[in-house]
Amino acid sequence: MAYLVGAYDSRLVILSIAVAILASYAALNLAGRVVSSQGRTSCVWLIGGAGAMGAGIWSMHFIGMLAFRLPIRIGYDLVVTLLSLVIAVAVSAFALYLVSRPRVGWRRLCIGGVAMGLGIAAMHYTGMYAMRMSPPISYEPALFAASIAIAIAASIAALWITSTLRDDSSSMAQTKKLASAVVMGMAIIAMHYTGMAAANFAGDSVCLARGGVDSHWLAITIALASIGILGVTLLLSVVDSRLASKTARLVQSLRDANSKLQHLSLHDSLTGLPNRALLEDRINHAIASAQRSGRLVAVMFLDLDRFKTINDSQGHHYGDKLLQAMAARLTATVRQLDTVARIGGDEFVVLLEEIGDPQVAAHVAQKILAALSDPFSIEHQEQHISSSIGISVYPNDGESLRALMVNADGAMYHAKKMGRGNYQFFTSEMNTAARTRLALEKNLRSAIERNEFMLHYQPKVDIRTGAMVAVEALVRWNDPQKGLISPAEFIPLAEELGLIIPLGAWVLMTACQQNRQWQDAGLPPLRVAVNLSAVQFRQRHLVEFITQVLDDAGLDAASLELEVTESILMQDAEEAALILANLHAMGIHISIDDFGTGYSSLAYLKRFPLDTLKIDRSFVRDISSDPDDAAIVRSVVALAHSLRLKVLAEGVETEEQLAFLRALGCDEYQGYFWSKPVPAAELEAMLRTRAAHPALPAQSAADTASA
Repeated sequence: MAYLVGAYDSRLVILSIAVAILASYAALNLAGRVVSSQGRTSCVWLIGGAGAMGAGIWSMHFIGMLAFRLPIRIGYDLVVTLLSLVIAVAVSAFALYLVSRPRVGWRRLCIGGVAMGLGIAAMHYTGMYAMRMSPPISYEPALFAASIAIAIAASIAALWITSTLRDDSSSMAQTKKLASAVVMGMAIIAMHYTGMAAANFAGDSVCLARGGVDSHWLAITIALASIGILGVTLLLSVVDSRLASKTARLVQSLRDANSKLQHLSLHDSLTGLPNRALLEDRINHAIASAQRSGRLVAVMFLDLDRFKTINDSQGHHYGDKLLQAMAARLTATVRQLDTVARIGGDEFVVLLEEIGDPQVAAHVAQKILAALSDPFSIEHQEQHISSSIGISVYPNDGESLRALMVNADGAMYHAKKMGRGNYQFFTSEMNTAARTRLALEKNLRSAIERNEFMLHYQPKVDIRTGAMVAVEALVRWNDPQKGLISPAEFIPLAEELGLIIPLGAWVLMTACQQNRQWQDAGLPPLRVAVNLSAVQFRQRHLVEFITQVLDDAGLDAASLELEVTESILMQDAEEAALILANLHAMGIHISIDDFGTGYSSLAYLKRFPLDTLKIDRSFVRDISSDPDDAAIVRSVVALAHSLRLKVLAEGVETEEQLAFLRALGCDEYQGYFWSKPVPAAELEAMLRTRAAHPALPAQSAADTASA
């Protein structure tokens, strides 16, 4: 049989290829939008995307058909043509739905690919049927089968490519999609033109749809409409993708910010350790777990001994670095299961979960003390610290969070009283001690305002003449309920609570005013000595403050003596030398207190403008019977005199000690042999007795005054 011979318009063929690639690229982008959207938005993208993608595939098909020319006039049945469009949209919807599933396995890809390939073939051959040829178009079986096979293979490949690239957000994602669109487009083109090649038109064929849609009008309309639809769809897809990306970034930023806020609310900002809120939650969780397992939980309270002194003397920046270093060292000492928390200042808590025996807590405490005994390197300085640790164990020492925390805290303060640098388990007797300390702390805060402090004065006596040359002002706390409280009890507490500054200022002002009153009363002039703590010594404007105190009291600087310890001077030798030089230039007498218990380097101390060394009472107690103590005192006296410094011995209680010191060449002494520290009125009486009876022996003058 003779067949009509057709030809192709190359321009429309190229256009069909471009539309096929554009439709494929649109399909890849639309799949990403359907997957990344949720709920109603996803449905809108599925429906809209199916329409645009179906229109694109259908457009490529019909532009390809319009590129085919026969020697007869050809038209297309409008109803059948629209039916082929509906098939294309339905196939596109199926494809987008399939690739939008969370998991797309090979089995689903193959089944979906077969269904989609048959759908595309149905669209193609329905479109061919729209030509309504008479006699009907016949097809070469081999090419017909090949076109369907190509359609199925192309569909499987397209579904696989789309499912692979749908979540790709890398920098190469668009390049991959464009390359894949070219492959998919060429596969669709191959299917179409294979199907066209399979068609045979009889030589006497007549198109029954000539009254339908005109081919020229259809070519222009389809070309413009398909490109327009696909272009708008791609534009909307890109815009929506960018908006979604910005929204996702914003959501992620909010999540990150919320996560950071949550972390900050549960962690210490300086060390990064859990704070009190998170610690309490973990303790409650540990208690609940221990109730089920029958095991133990240990709560360990730690704080650094004398940290406030270090912080105030070296600066808060230095103290912060020390706390950070301590946090790191504590964390490295315990198990990952355990918790190290900072609950404020220099207070840390270690939570030990799921332990079988209290000795485990003791072992951890020993490890911590050993770890902290190694010096810390802070700002190129070696810093030695120690810690006091209190331990409470669930359920023996408490069955609630509050009980365990309170009891561990009480045990820690007991450890401090036991000499610091040790650990103590909670005992029931500590409850009483804890309540006593809390009451003491509460009363101490208001003691200055209630004028409960008083000064006692202990004479400093010239060994050679027996004359009183100075007095040392020593603070006493006269509590209304407890009476006189020892400085050994409240001075360390005042340092911990930060009350040593106002207390020290009160002592200095009161001592200077009292000395002025004695001078105004016509008593012999003498110096009043006041101890400066490390915190006071590191105060800004210390020299100005002391100058103001002297001016307010109307006291000459030569009538004031300041006592500092060796350790204070050595913390920052250059700054200390400058401060002492300014004070000494005013005429203030400078003494080193407790000499022999610190650095004890006369060669080093000669850098400072000093007047007197006070030998600690520990060397005086056995001086007449211990050759080592005698040798030490003899050496100190000789070297001090070579530096033109006077030497004062503390804690002299017997005539034998005094005689020995006199023989060694010591200059001054103080101690109970002359007088214990006494109130101002009693010292004034002693001074008047001495003035009235200058020849009276020292001990007799003291006895007469106290009589």
